[in-house]
Amino acid sequence: MTEVIKVKEIETLVETAKKAQAKYENYTQEQVDAIVKNVYQKTLDNAEKLAISANEETGFGKVSDKIIKNTFASEQVYESIKDLPTVGVINRRKEDKIIEIGIPLGVVAGLIPSTNPTATVIFKSLIALKTRNAIVFSPHPKALKSILMAVEIIEKAAVEAGAPAGLVQVIQEPTLDATSALMKHADVSLILATGGKAMVQAAYSSGNPAIGVGPGNVPVLIDATADIPHAIDCVISSKTFDNGIICASEQALVVDKTVKEAVIEQLKAKKAYFMNEEESAKVSQFILRETGTLNPDIVGKSASDVAKLVGISVPEETSILISEQTEIGHHNPYSREKLTPILGLFTVDSFENGVETCKALLANEGTGHTAVIHTTTDANAEIFGLEMRASRILVNTLGALGAIGATTKLAPSMTLGCGAMGGSSTTDNVTAHHLMNVKRIAYGVE
Repeated sequence: MTEVIKVKEIETLVETAKKAQAKYENYTQEQVDAIVKNVYQKTLDNAEKLAISANEETGFGKVSDKIIKNTFASEQVYESIKDLPTVGVINRRKEDKIIEIGIPLGVVAGLIPSTNPTATVIFKSLIALKTRNAIVFSPHPKALKSILMAVEIIEKAAVEAGAPAGLVQVIQEPTLDATSALMKHADVSLILATGGKAMVQAAYSSGNPAIGVGPGNVPVLIDATADIPHAIDCVISSKTFDNGIICASEQALVVDKTVKEAVIEQLKAKKAYFMNEEESAKVSQFILRETGTLNPDIVGKSASDVAKLVGISVPEETSILISEQTEIGHHNPYSREKLTPILGLFTVDSFENGVETCKALLANEGTGHTAVIHTTTDANAEIFGLEMRASRILVNTLGALGAIGATTKLAPSMTLGCGAMGGSSTTDNVTAHHLMNVKRIAYGVE
């Protein structure tokens, strides 16, 4: 298929989406809610099938955890948006004499990564349909089959519940040129970009409005007052969830020296493996490619699979590979994002030093994303939050599941804004109200 034909495919997809959305725009709140509910139910019914497909196709993560992610993306996202008014008058501010009216954006372009393919499709479809938009997906080629499967289930469920055909579509043969043509299309109202740094930058320079999310590099401060067994339970559960593929999973432990022995003891009890210098050096050469980018061969693999790939010997039941480190810099992969069960461990001699180390880790990579603290001192949690250049500061919970809103009261989302500090347009967990414009009727009161 030539690039000219591929660009024509984009024209057809966007035109179809535009026509479908023009009809959908006139639906009532009840009609919209019935469609969203059916999509949620059908995606929930297929959570396992989609998880198996994504795992088989990409080789990333674990089926059991992908089922949880798909279930979260349908069920928890649905529960969080189902009662949100999105049609006609959505709010009357009587005292201010202002009436707020929700209006759809039009056609949304949704970029889908290979790391969380089916869950991200479910999530973006639900928030687009809830706000009376059409959505055209640009899939990562490595997860094309499972993304096509998810889109087919969603489009069928929407039509079955009364939606016009063509609201949810996908590029069948994705290329960089096709994605670029979609992002630059004059009839695309907004780009929801979840993916690598280059893709997010391309979205922002497309000429169309965009919400992009950058990479994570989540530092975890375990302070002197932390509940160590709980903290390590959270870290291990989170970092091994889907083999560390969620970008909000922990990347480096920053441990107060007064609790270091207890931390190491708990980590070892949870089957973490502490690598010696030689083993650390071998693994570090595998984390990054020569270009300085993450090596896809280790992404979403288990700790023992990574060890086999690199040629070091660890027990089969190893949960996480840990390397003690002192240096933070772009050249040190242990101080950067690793979407696999590998952690750097940094020792600090005070709370203040711990805060500075976490700041340095975020400045190295992942500015604006997420930071975690384990503490029993509320004042420390607040100081940490004030100091971190991160949009989500999580306290005593799992990085991976806390950031997306599964173990916290943050908005359930698979698209996590990194704010201006991280090259993003919002610090929010992106959800339905980001895909709706609001116009206001305002009476003179002065």
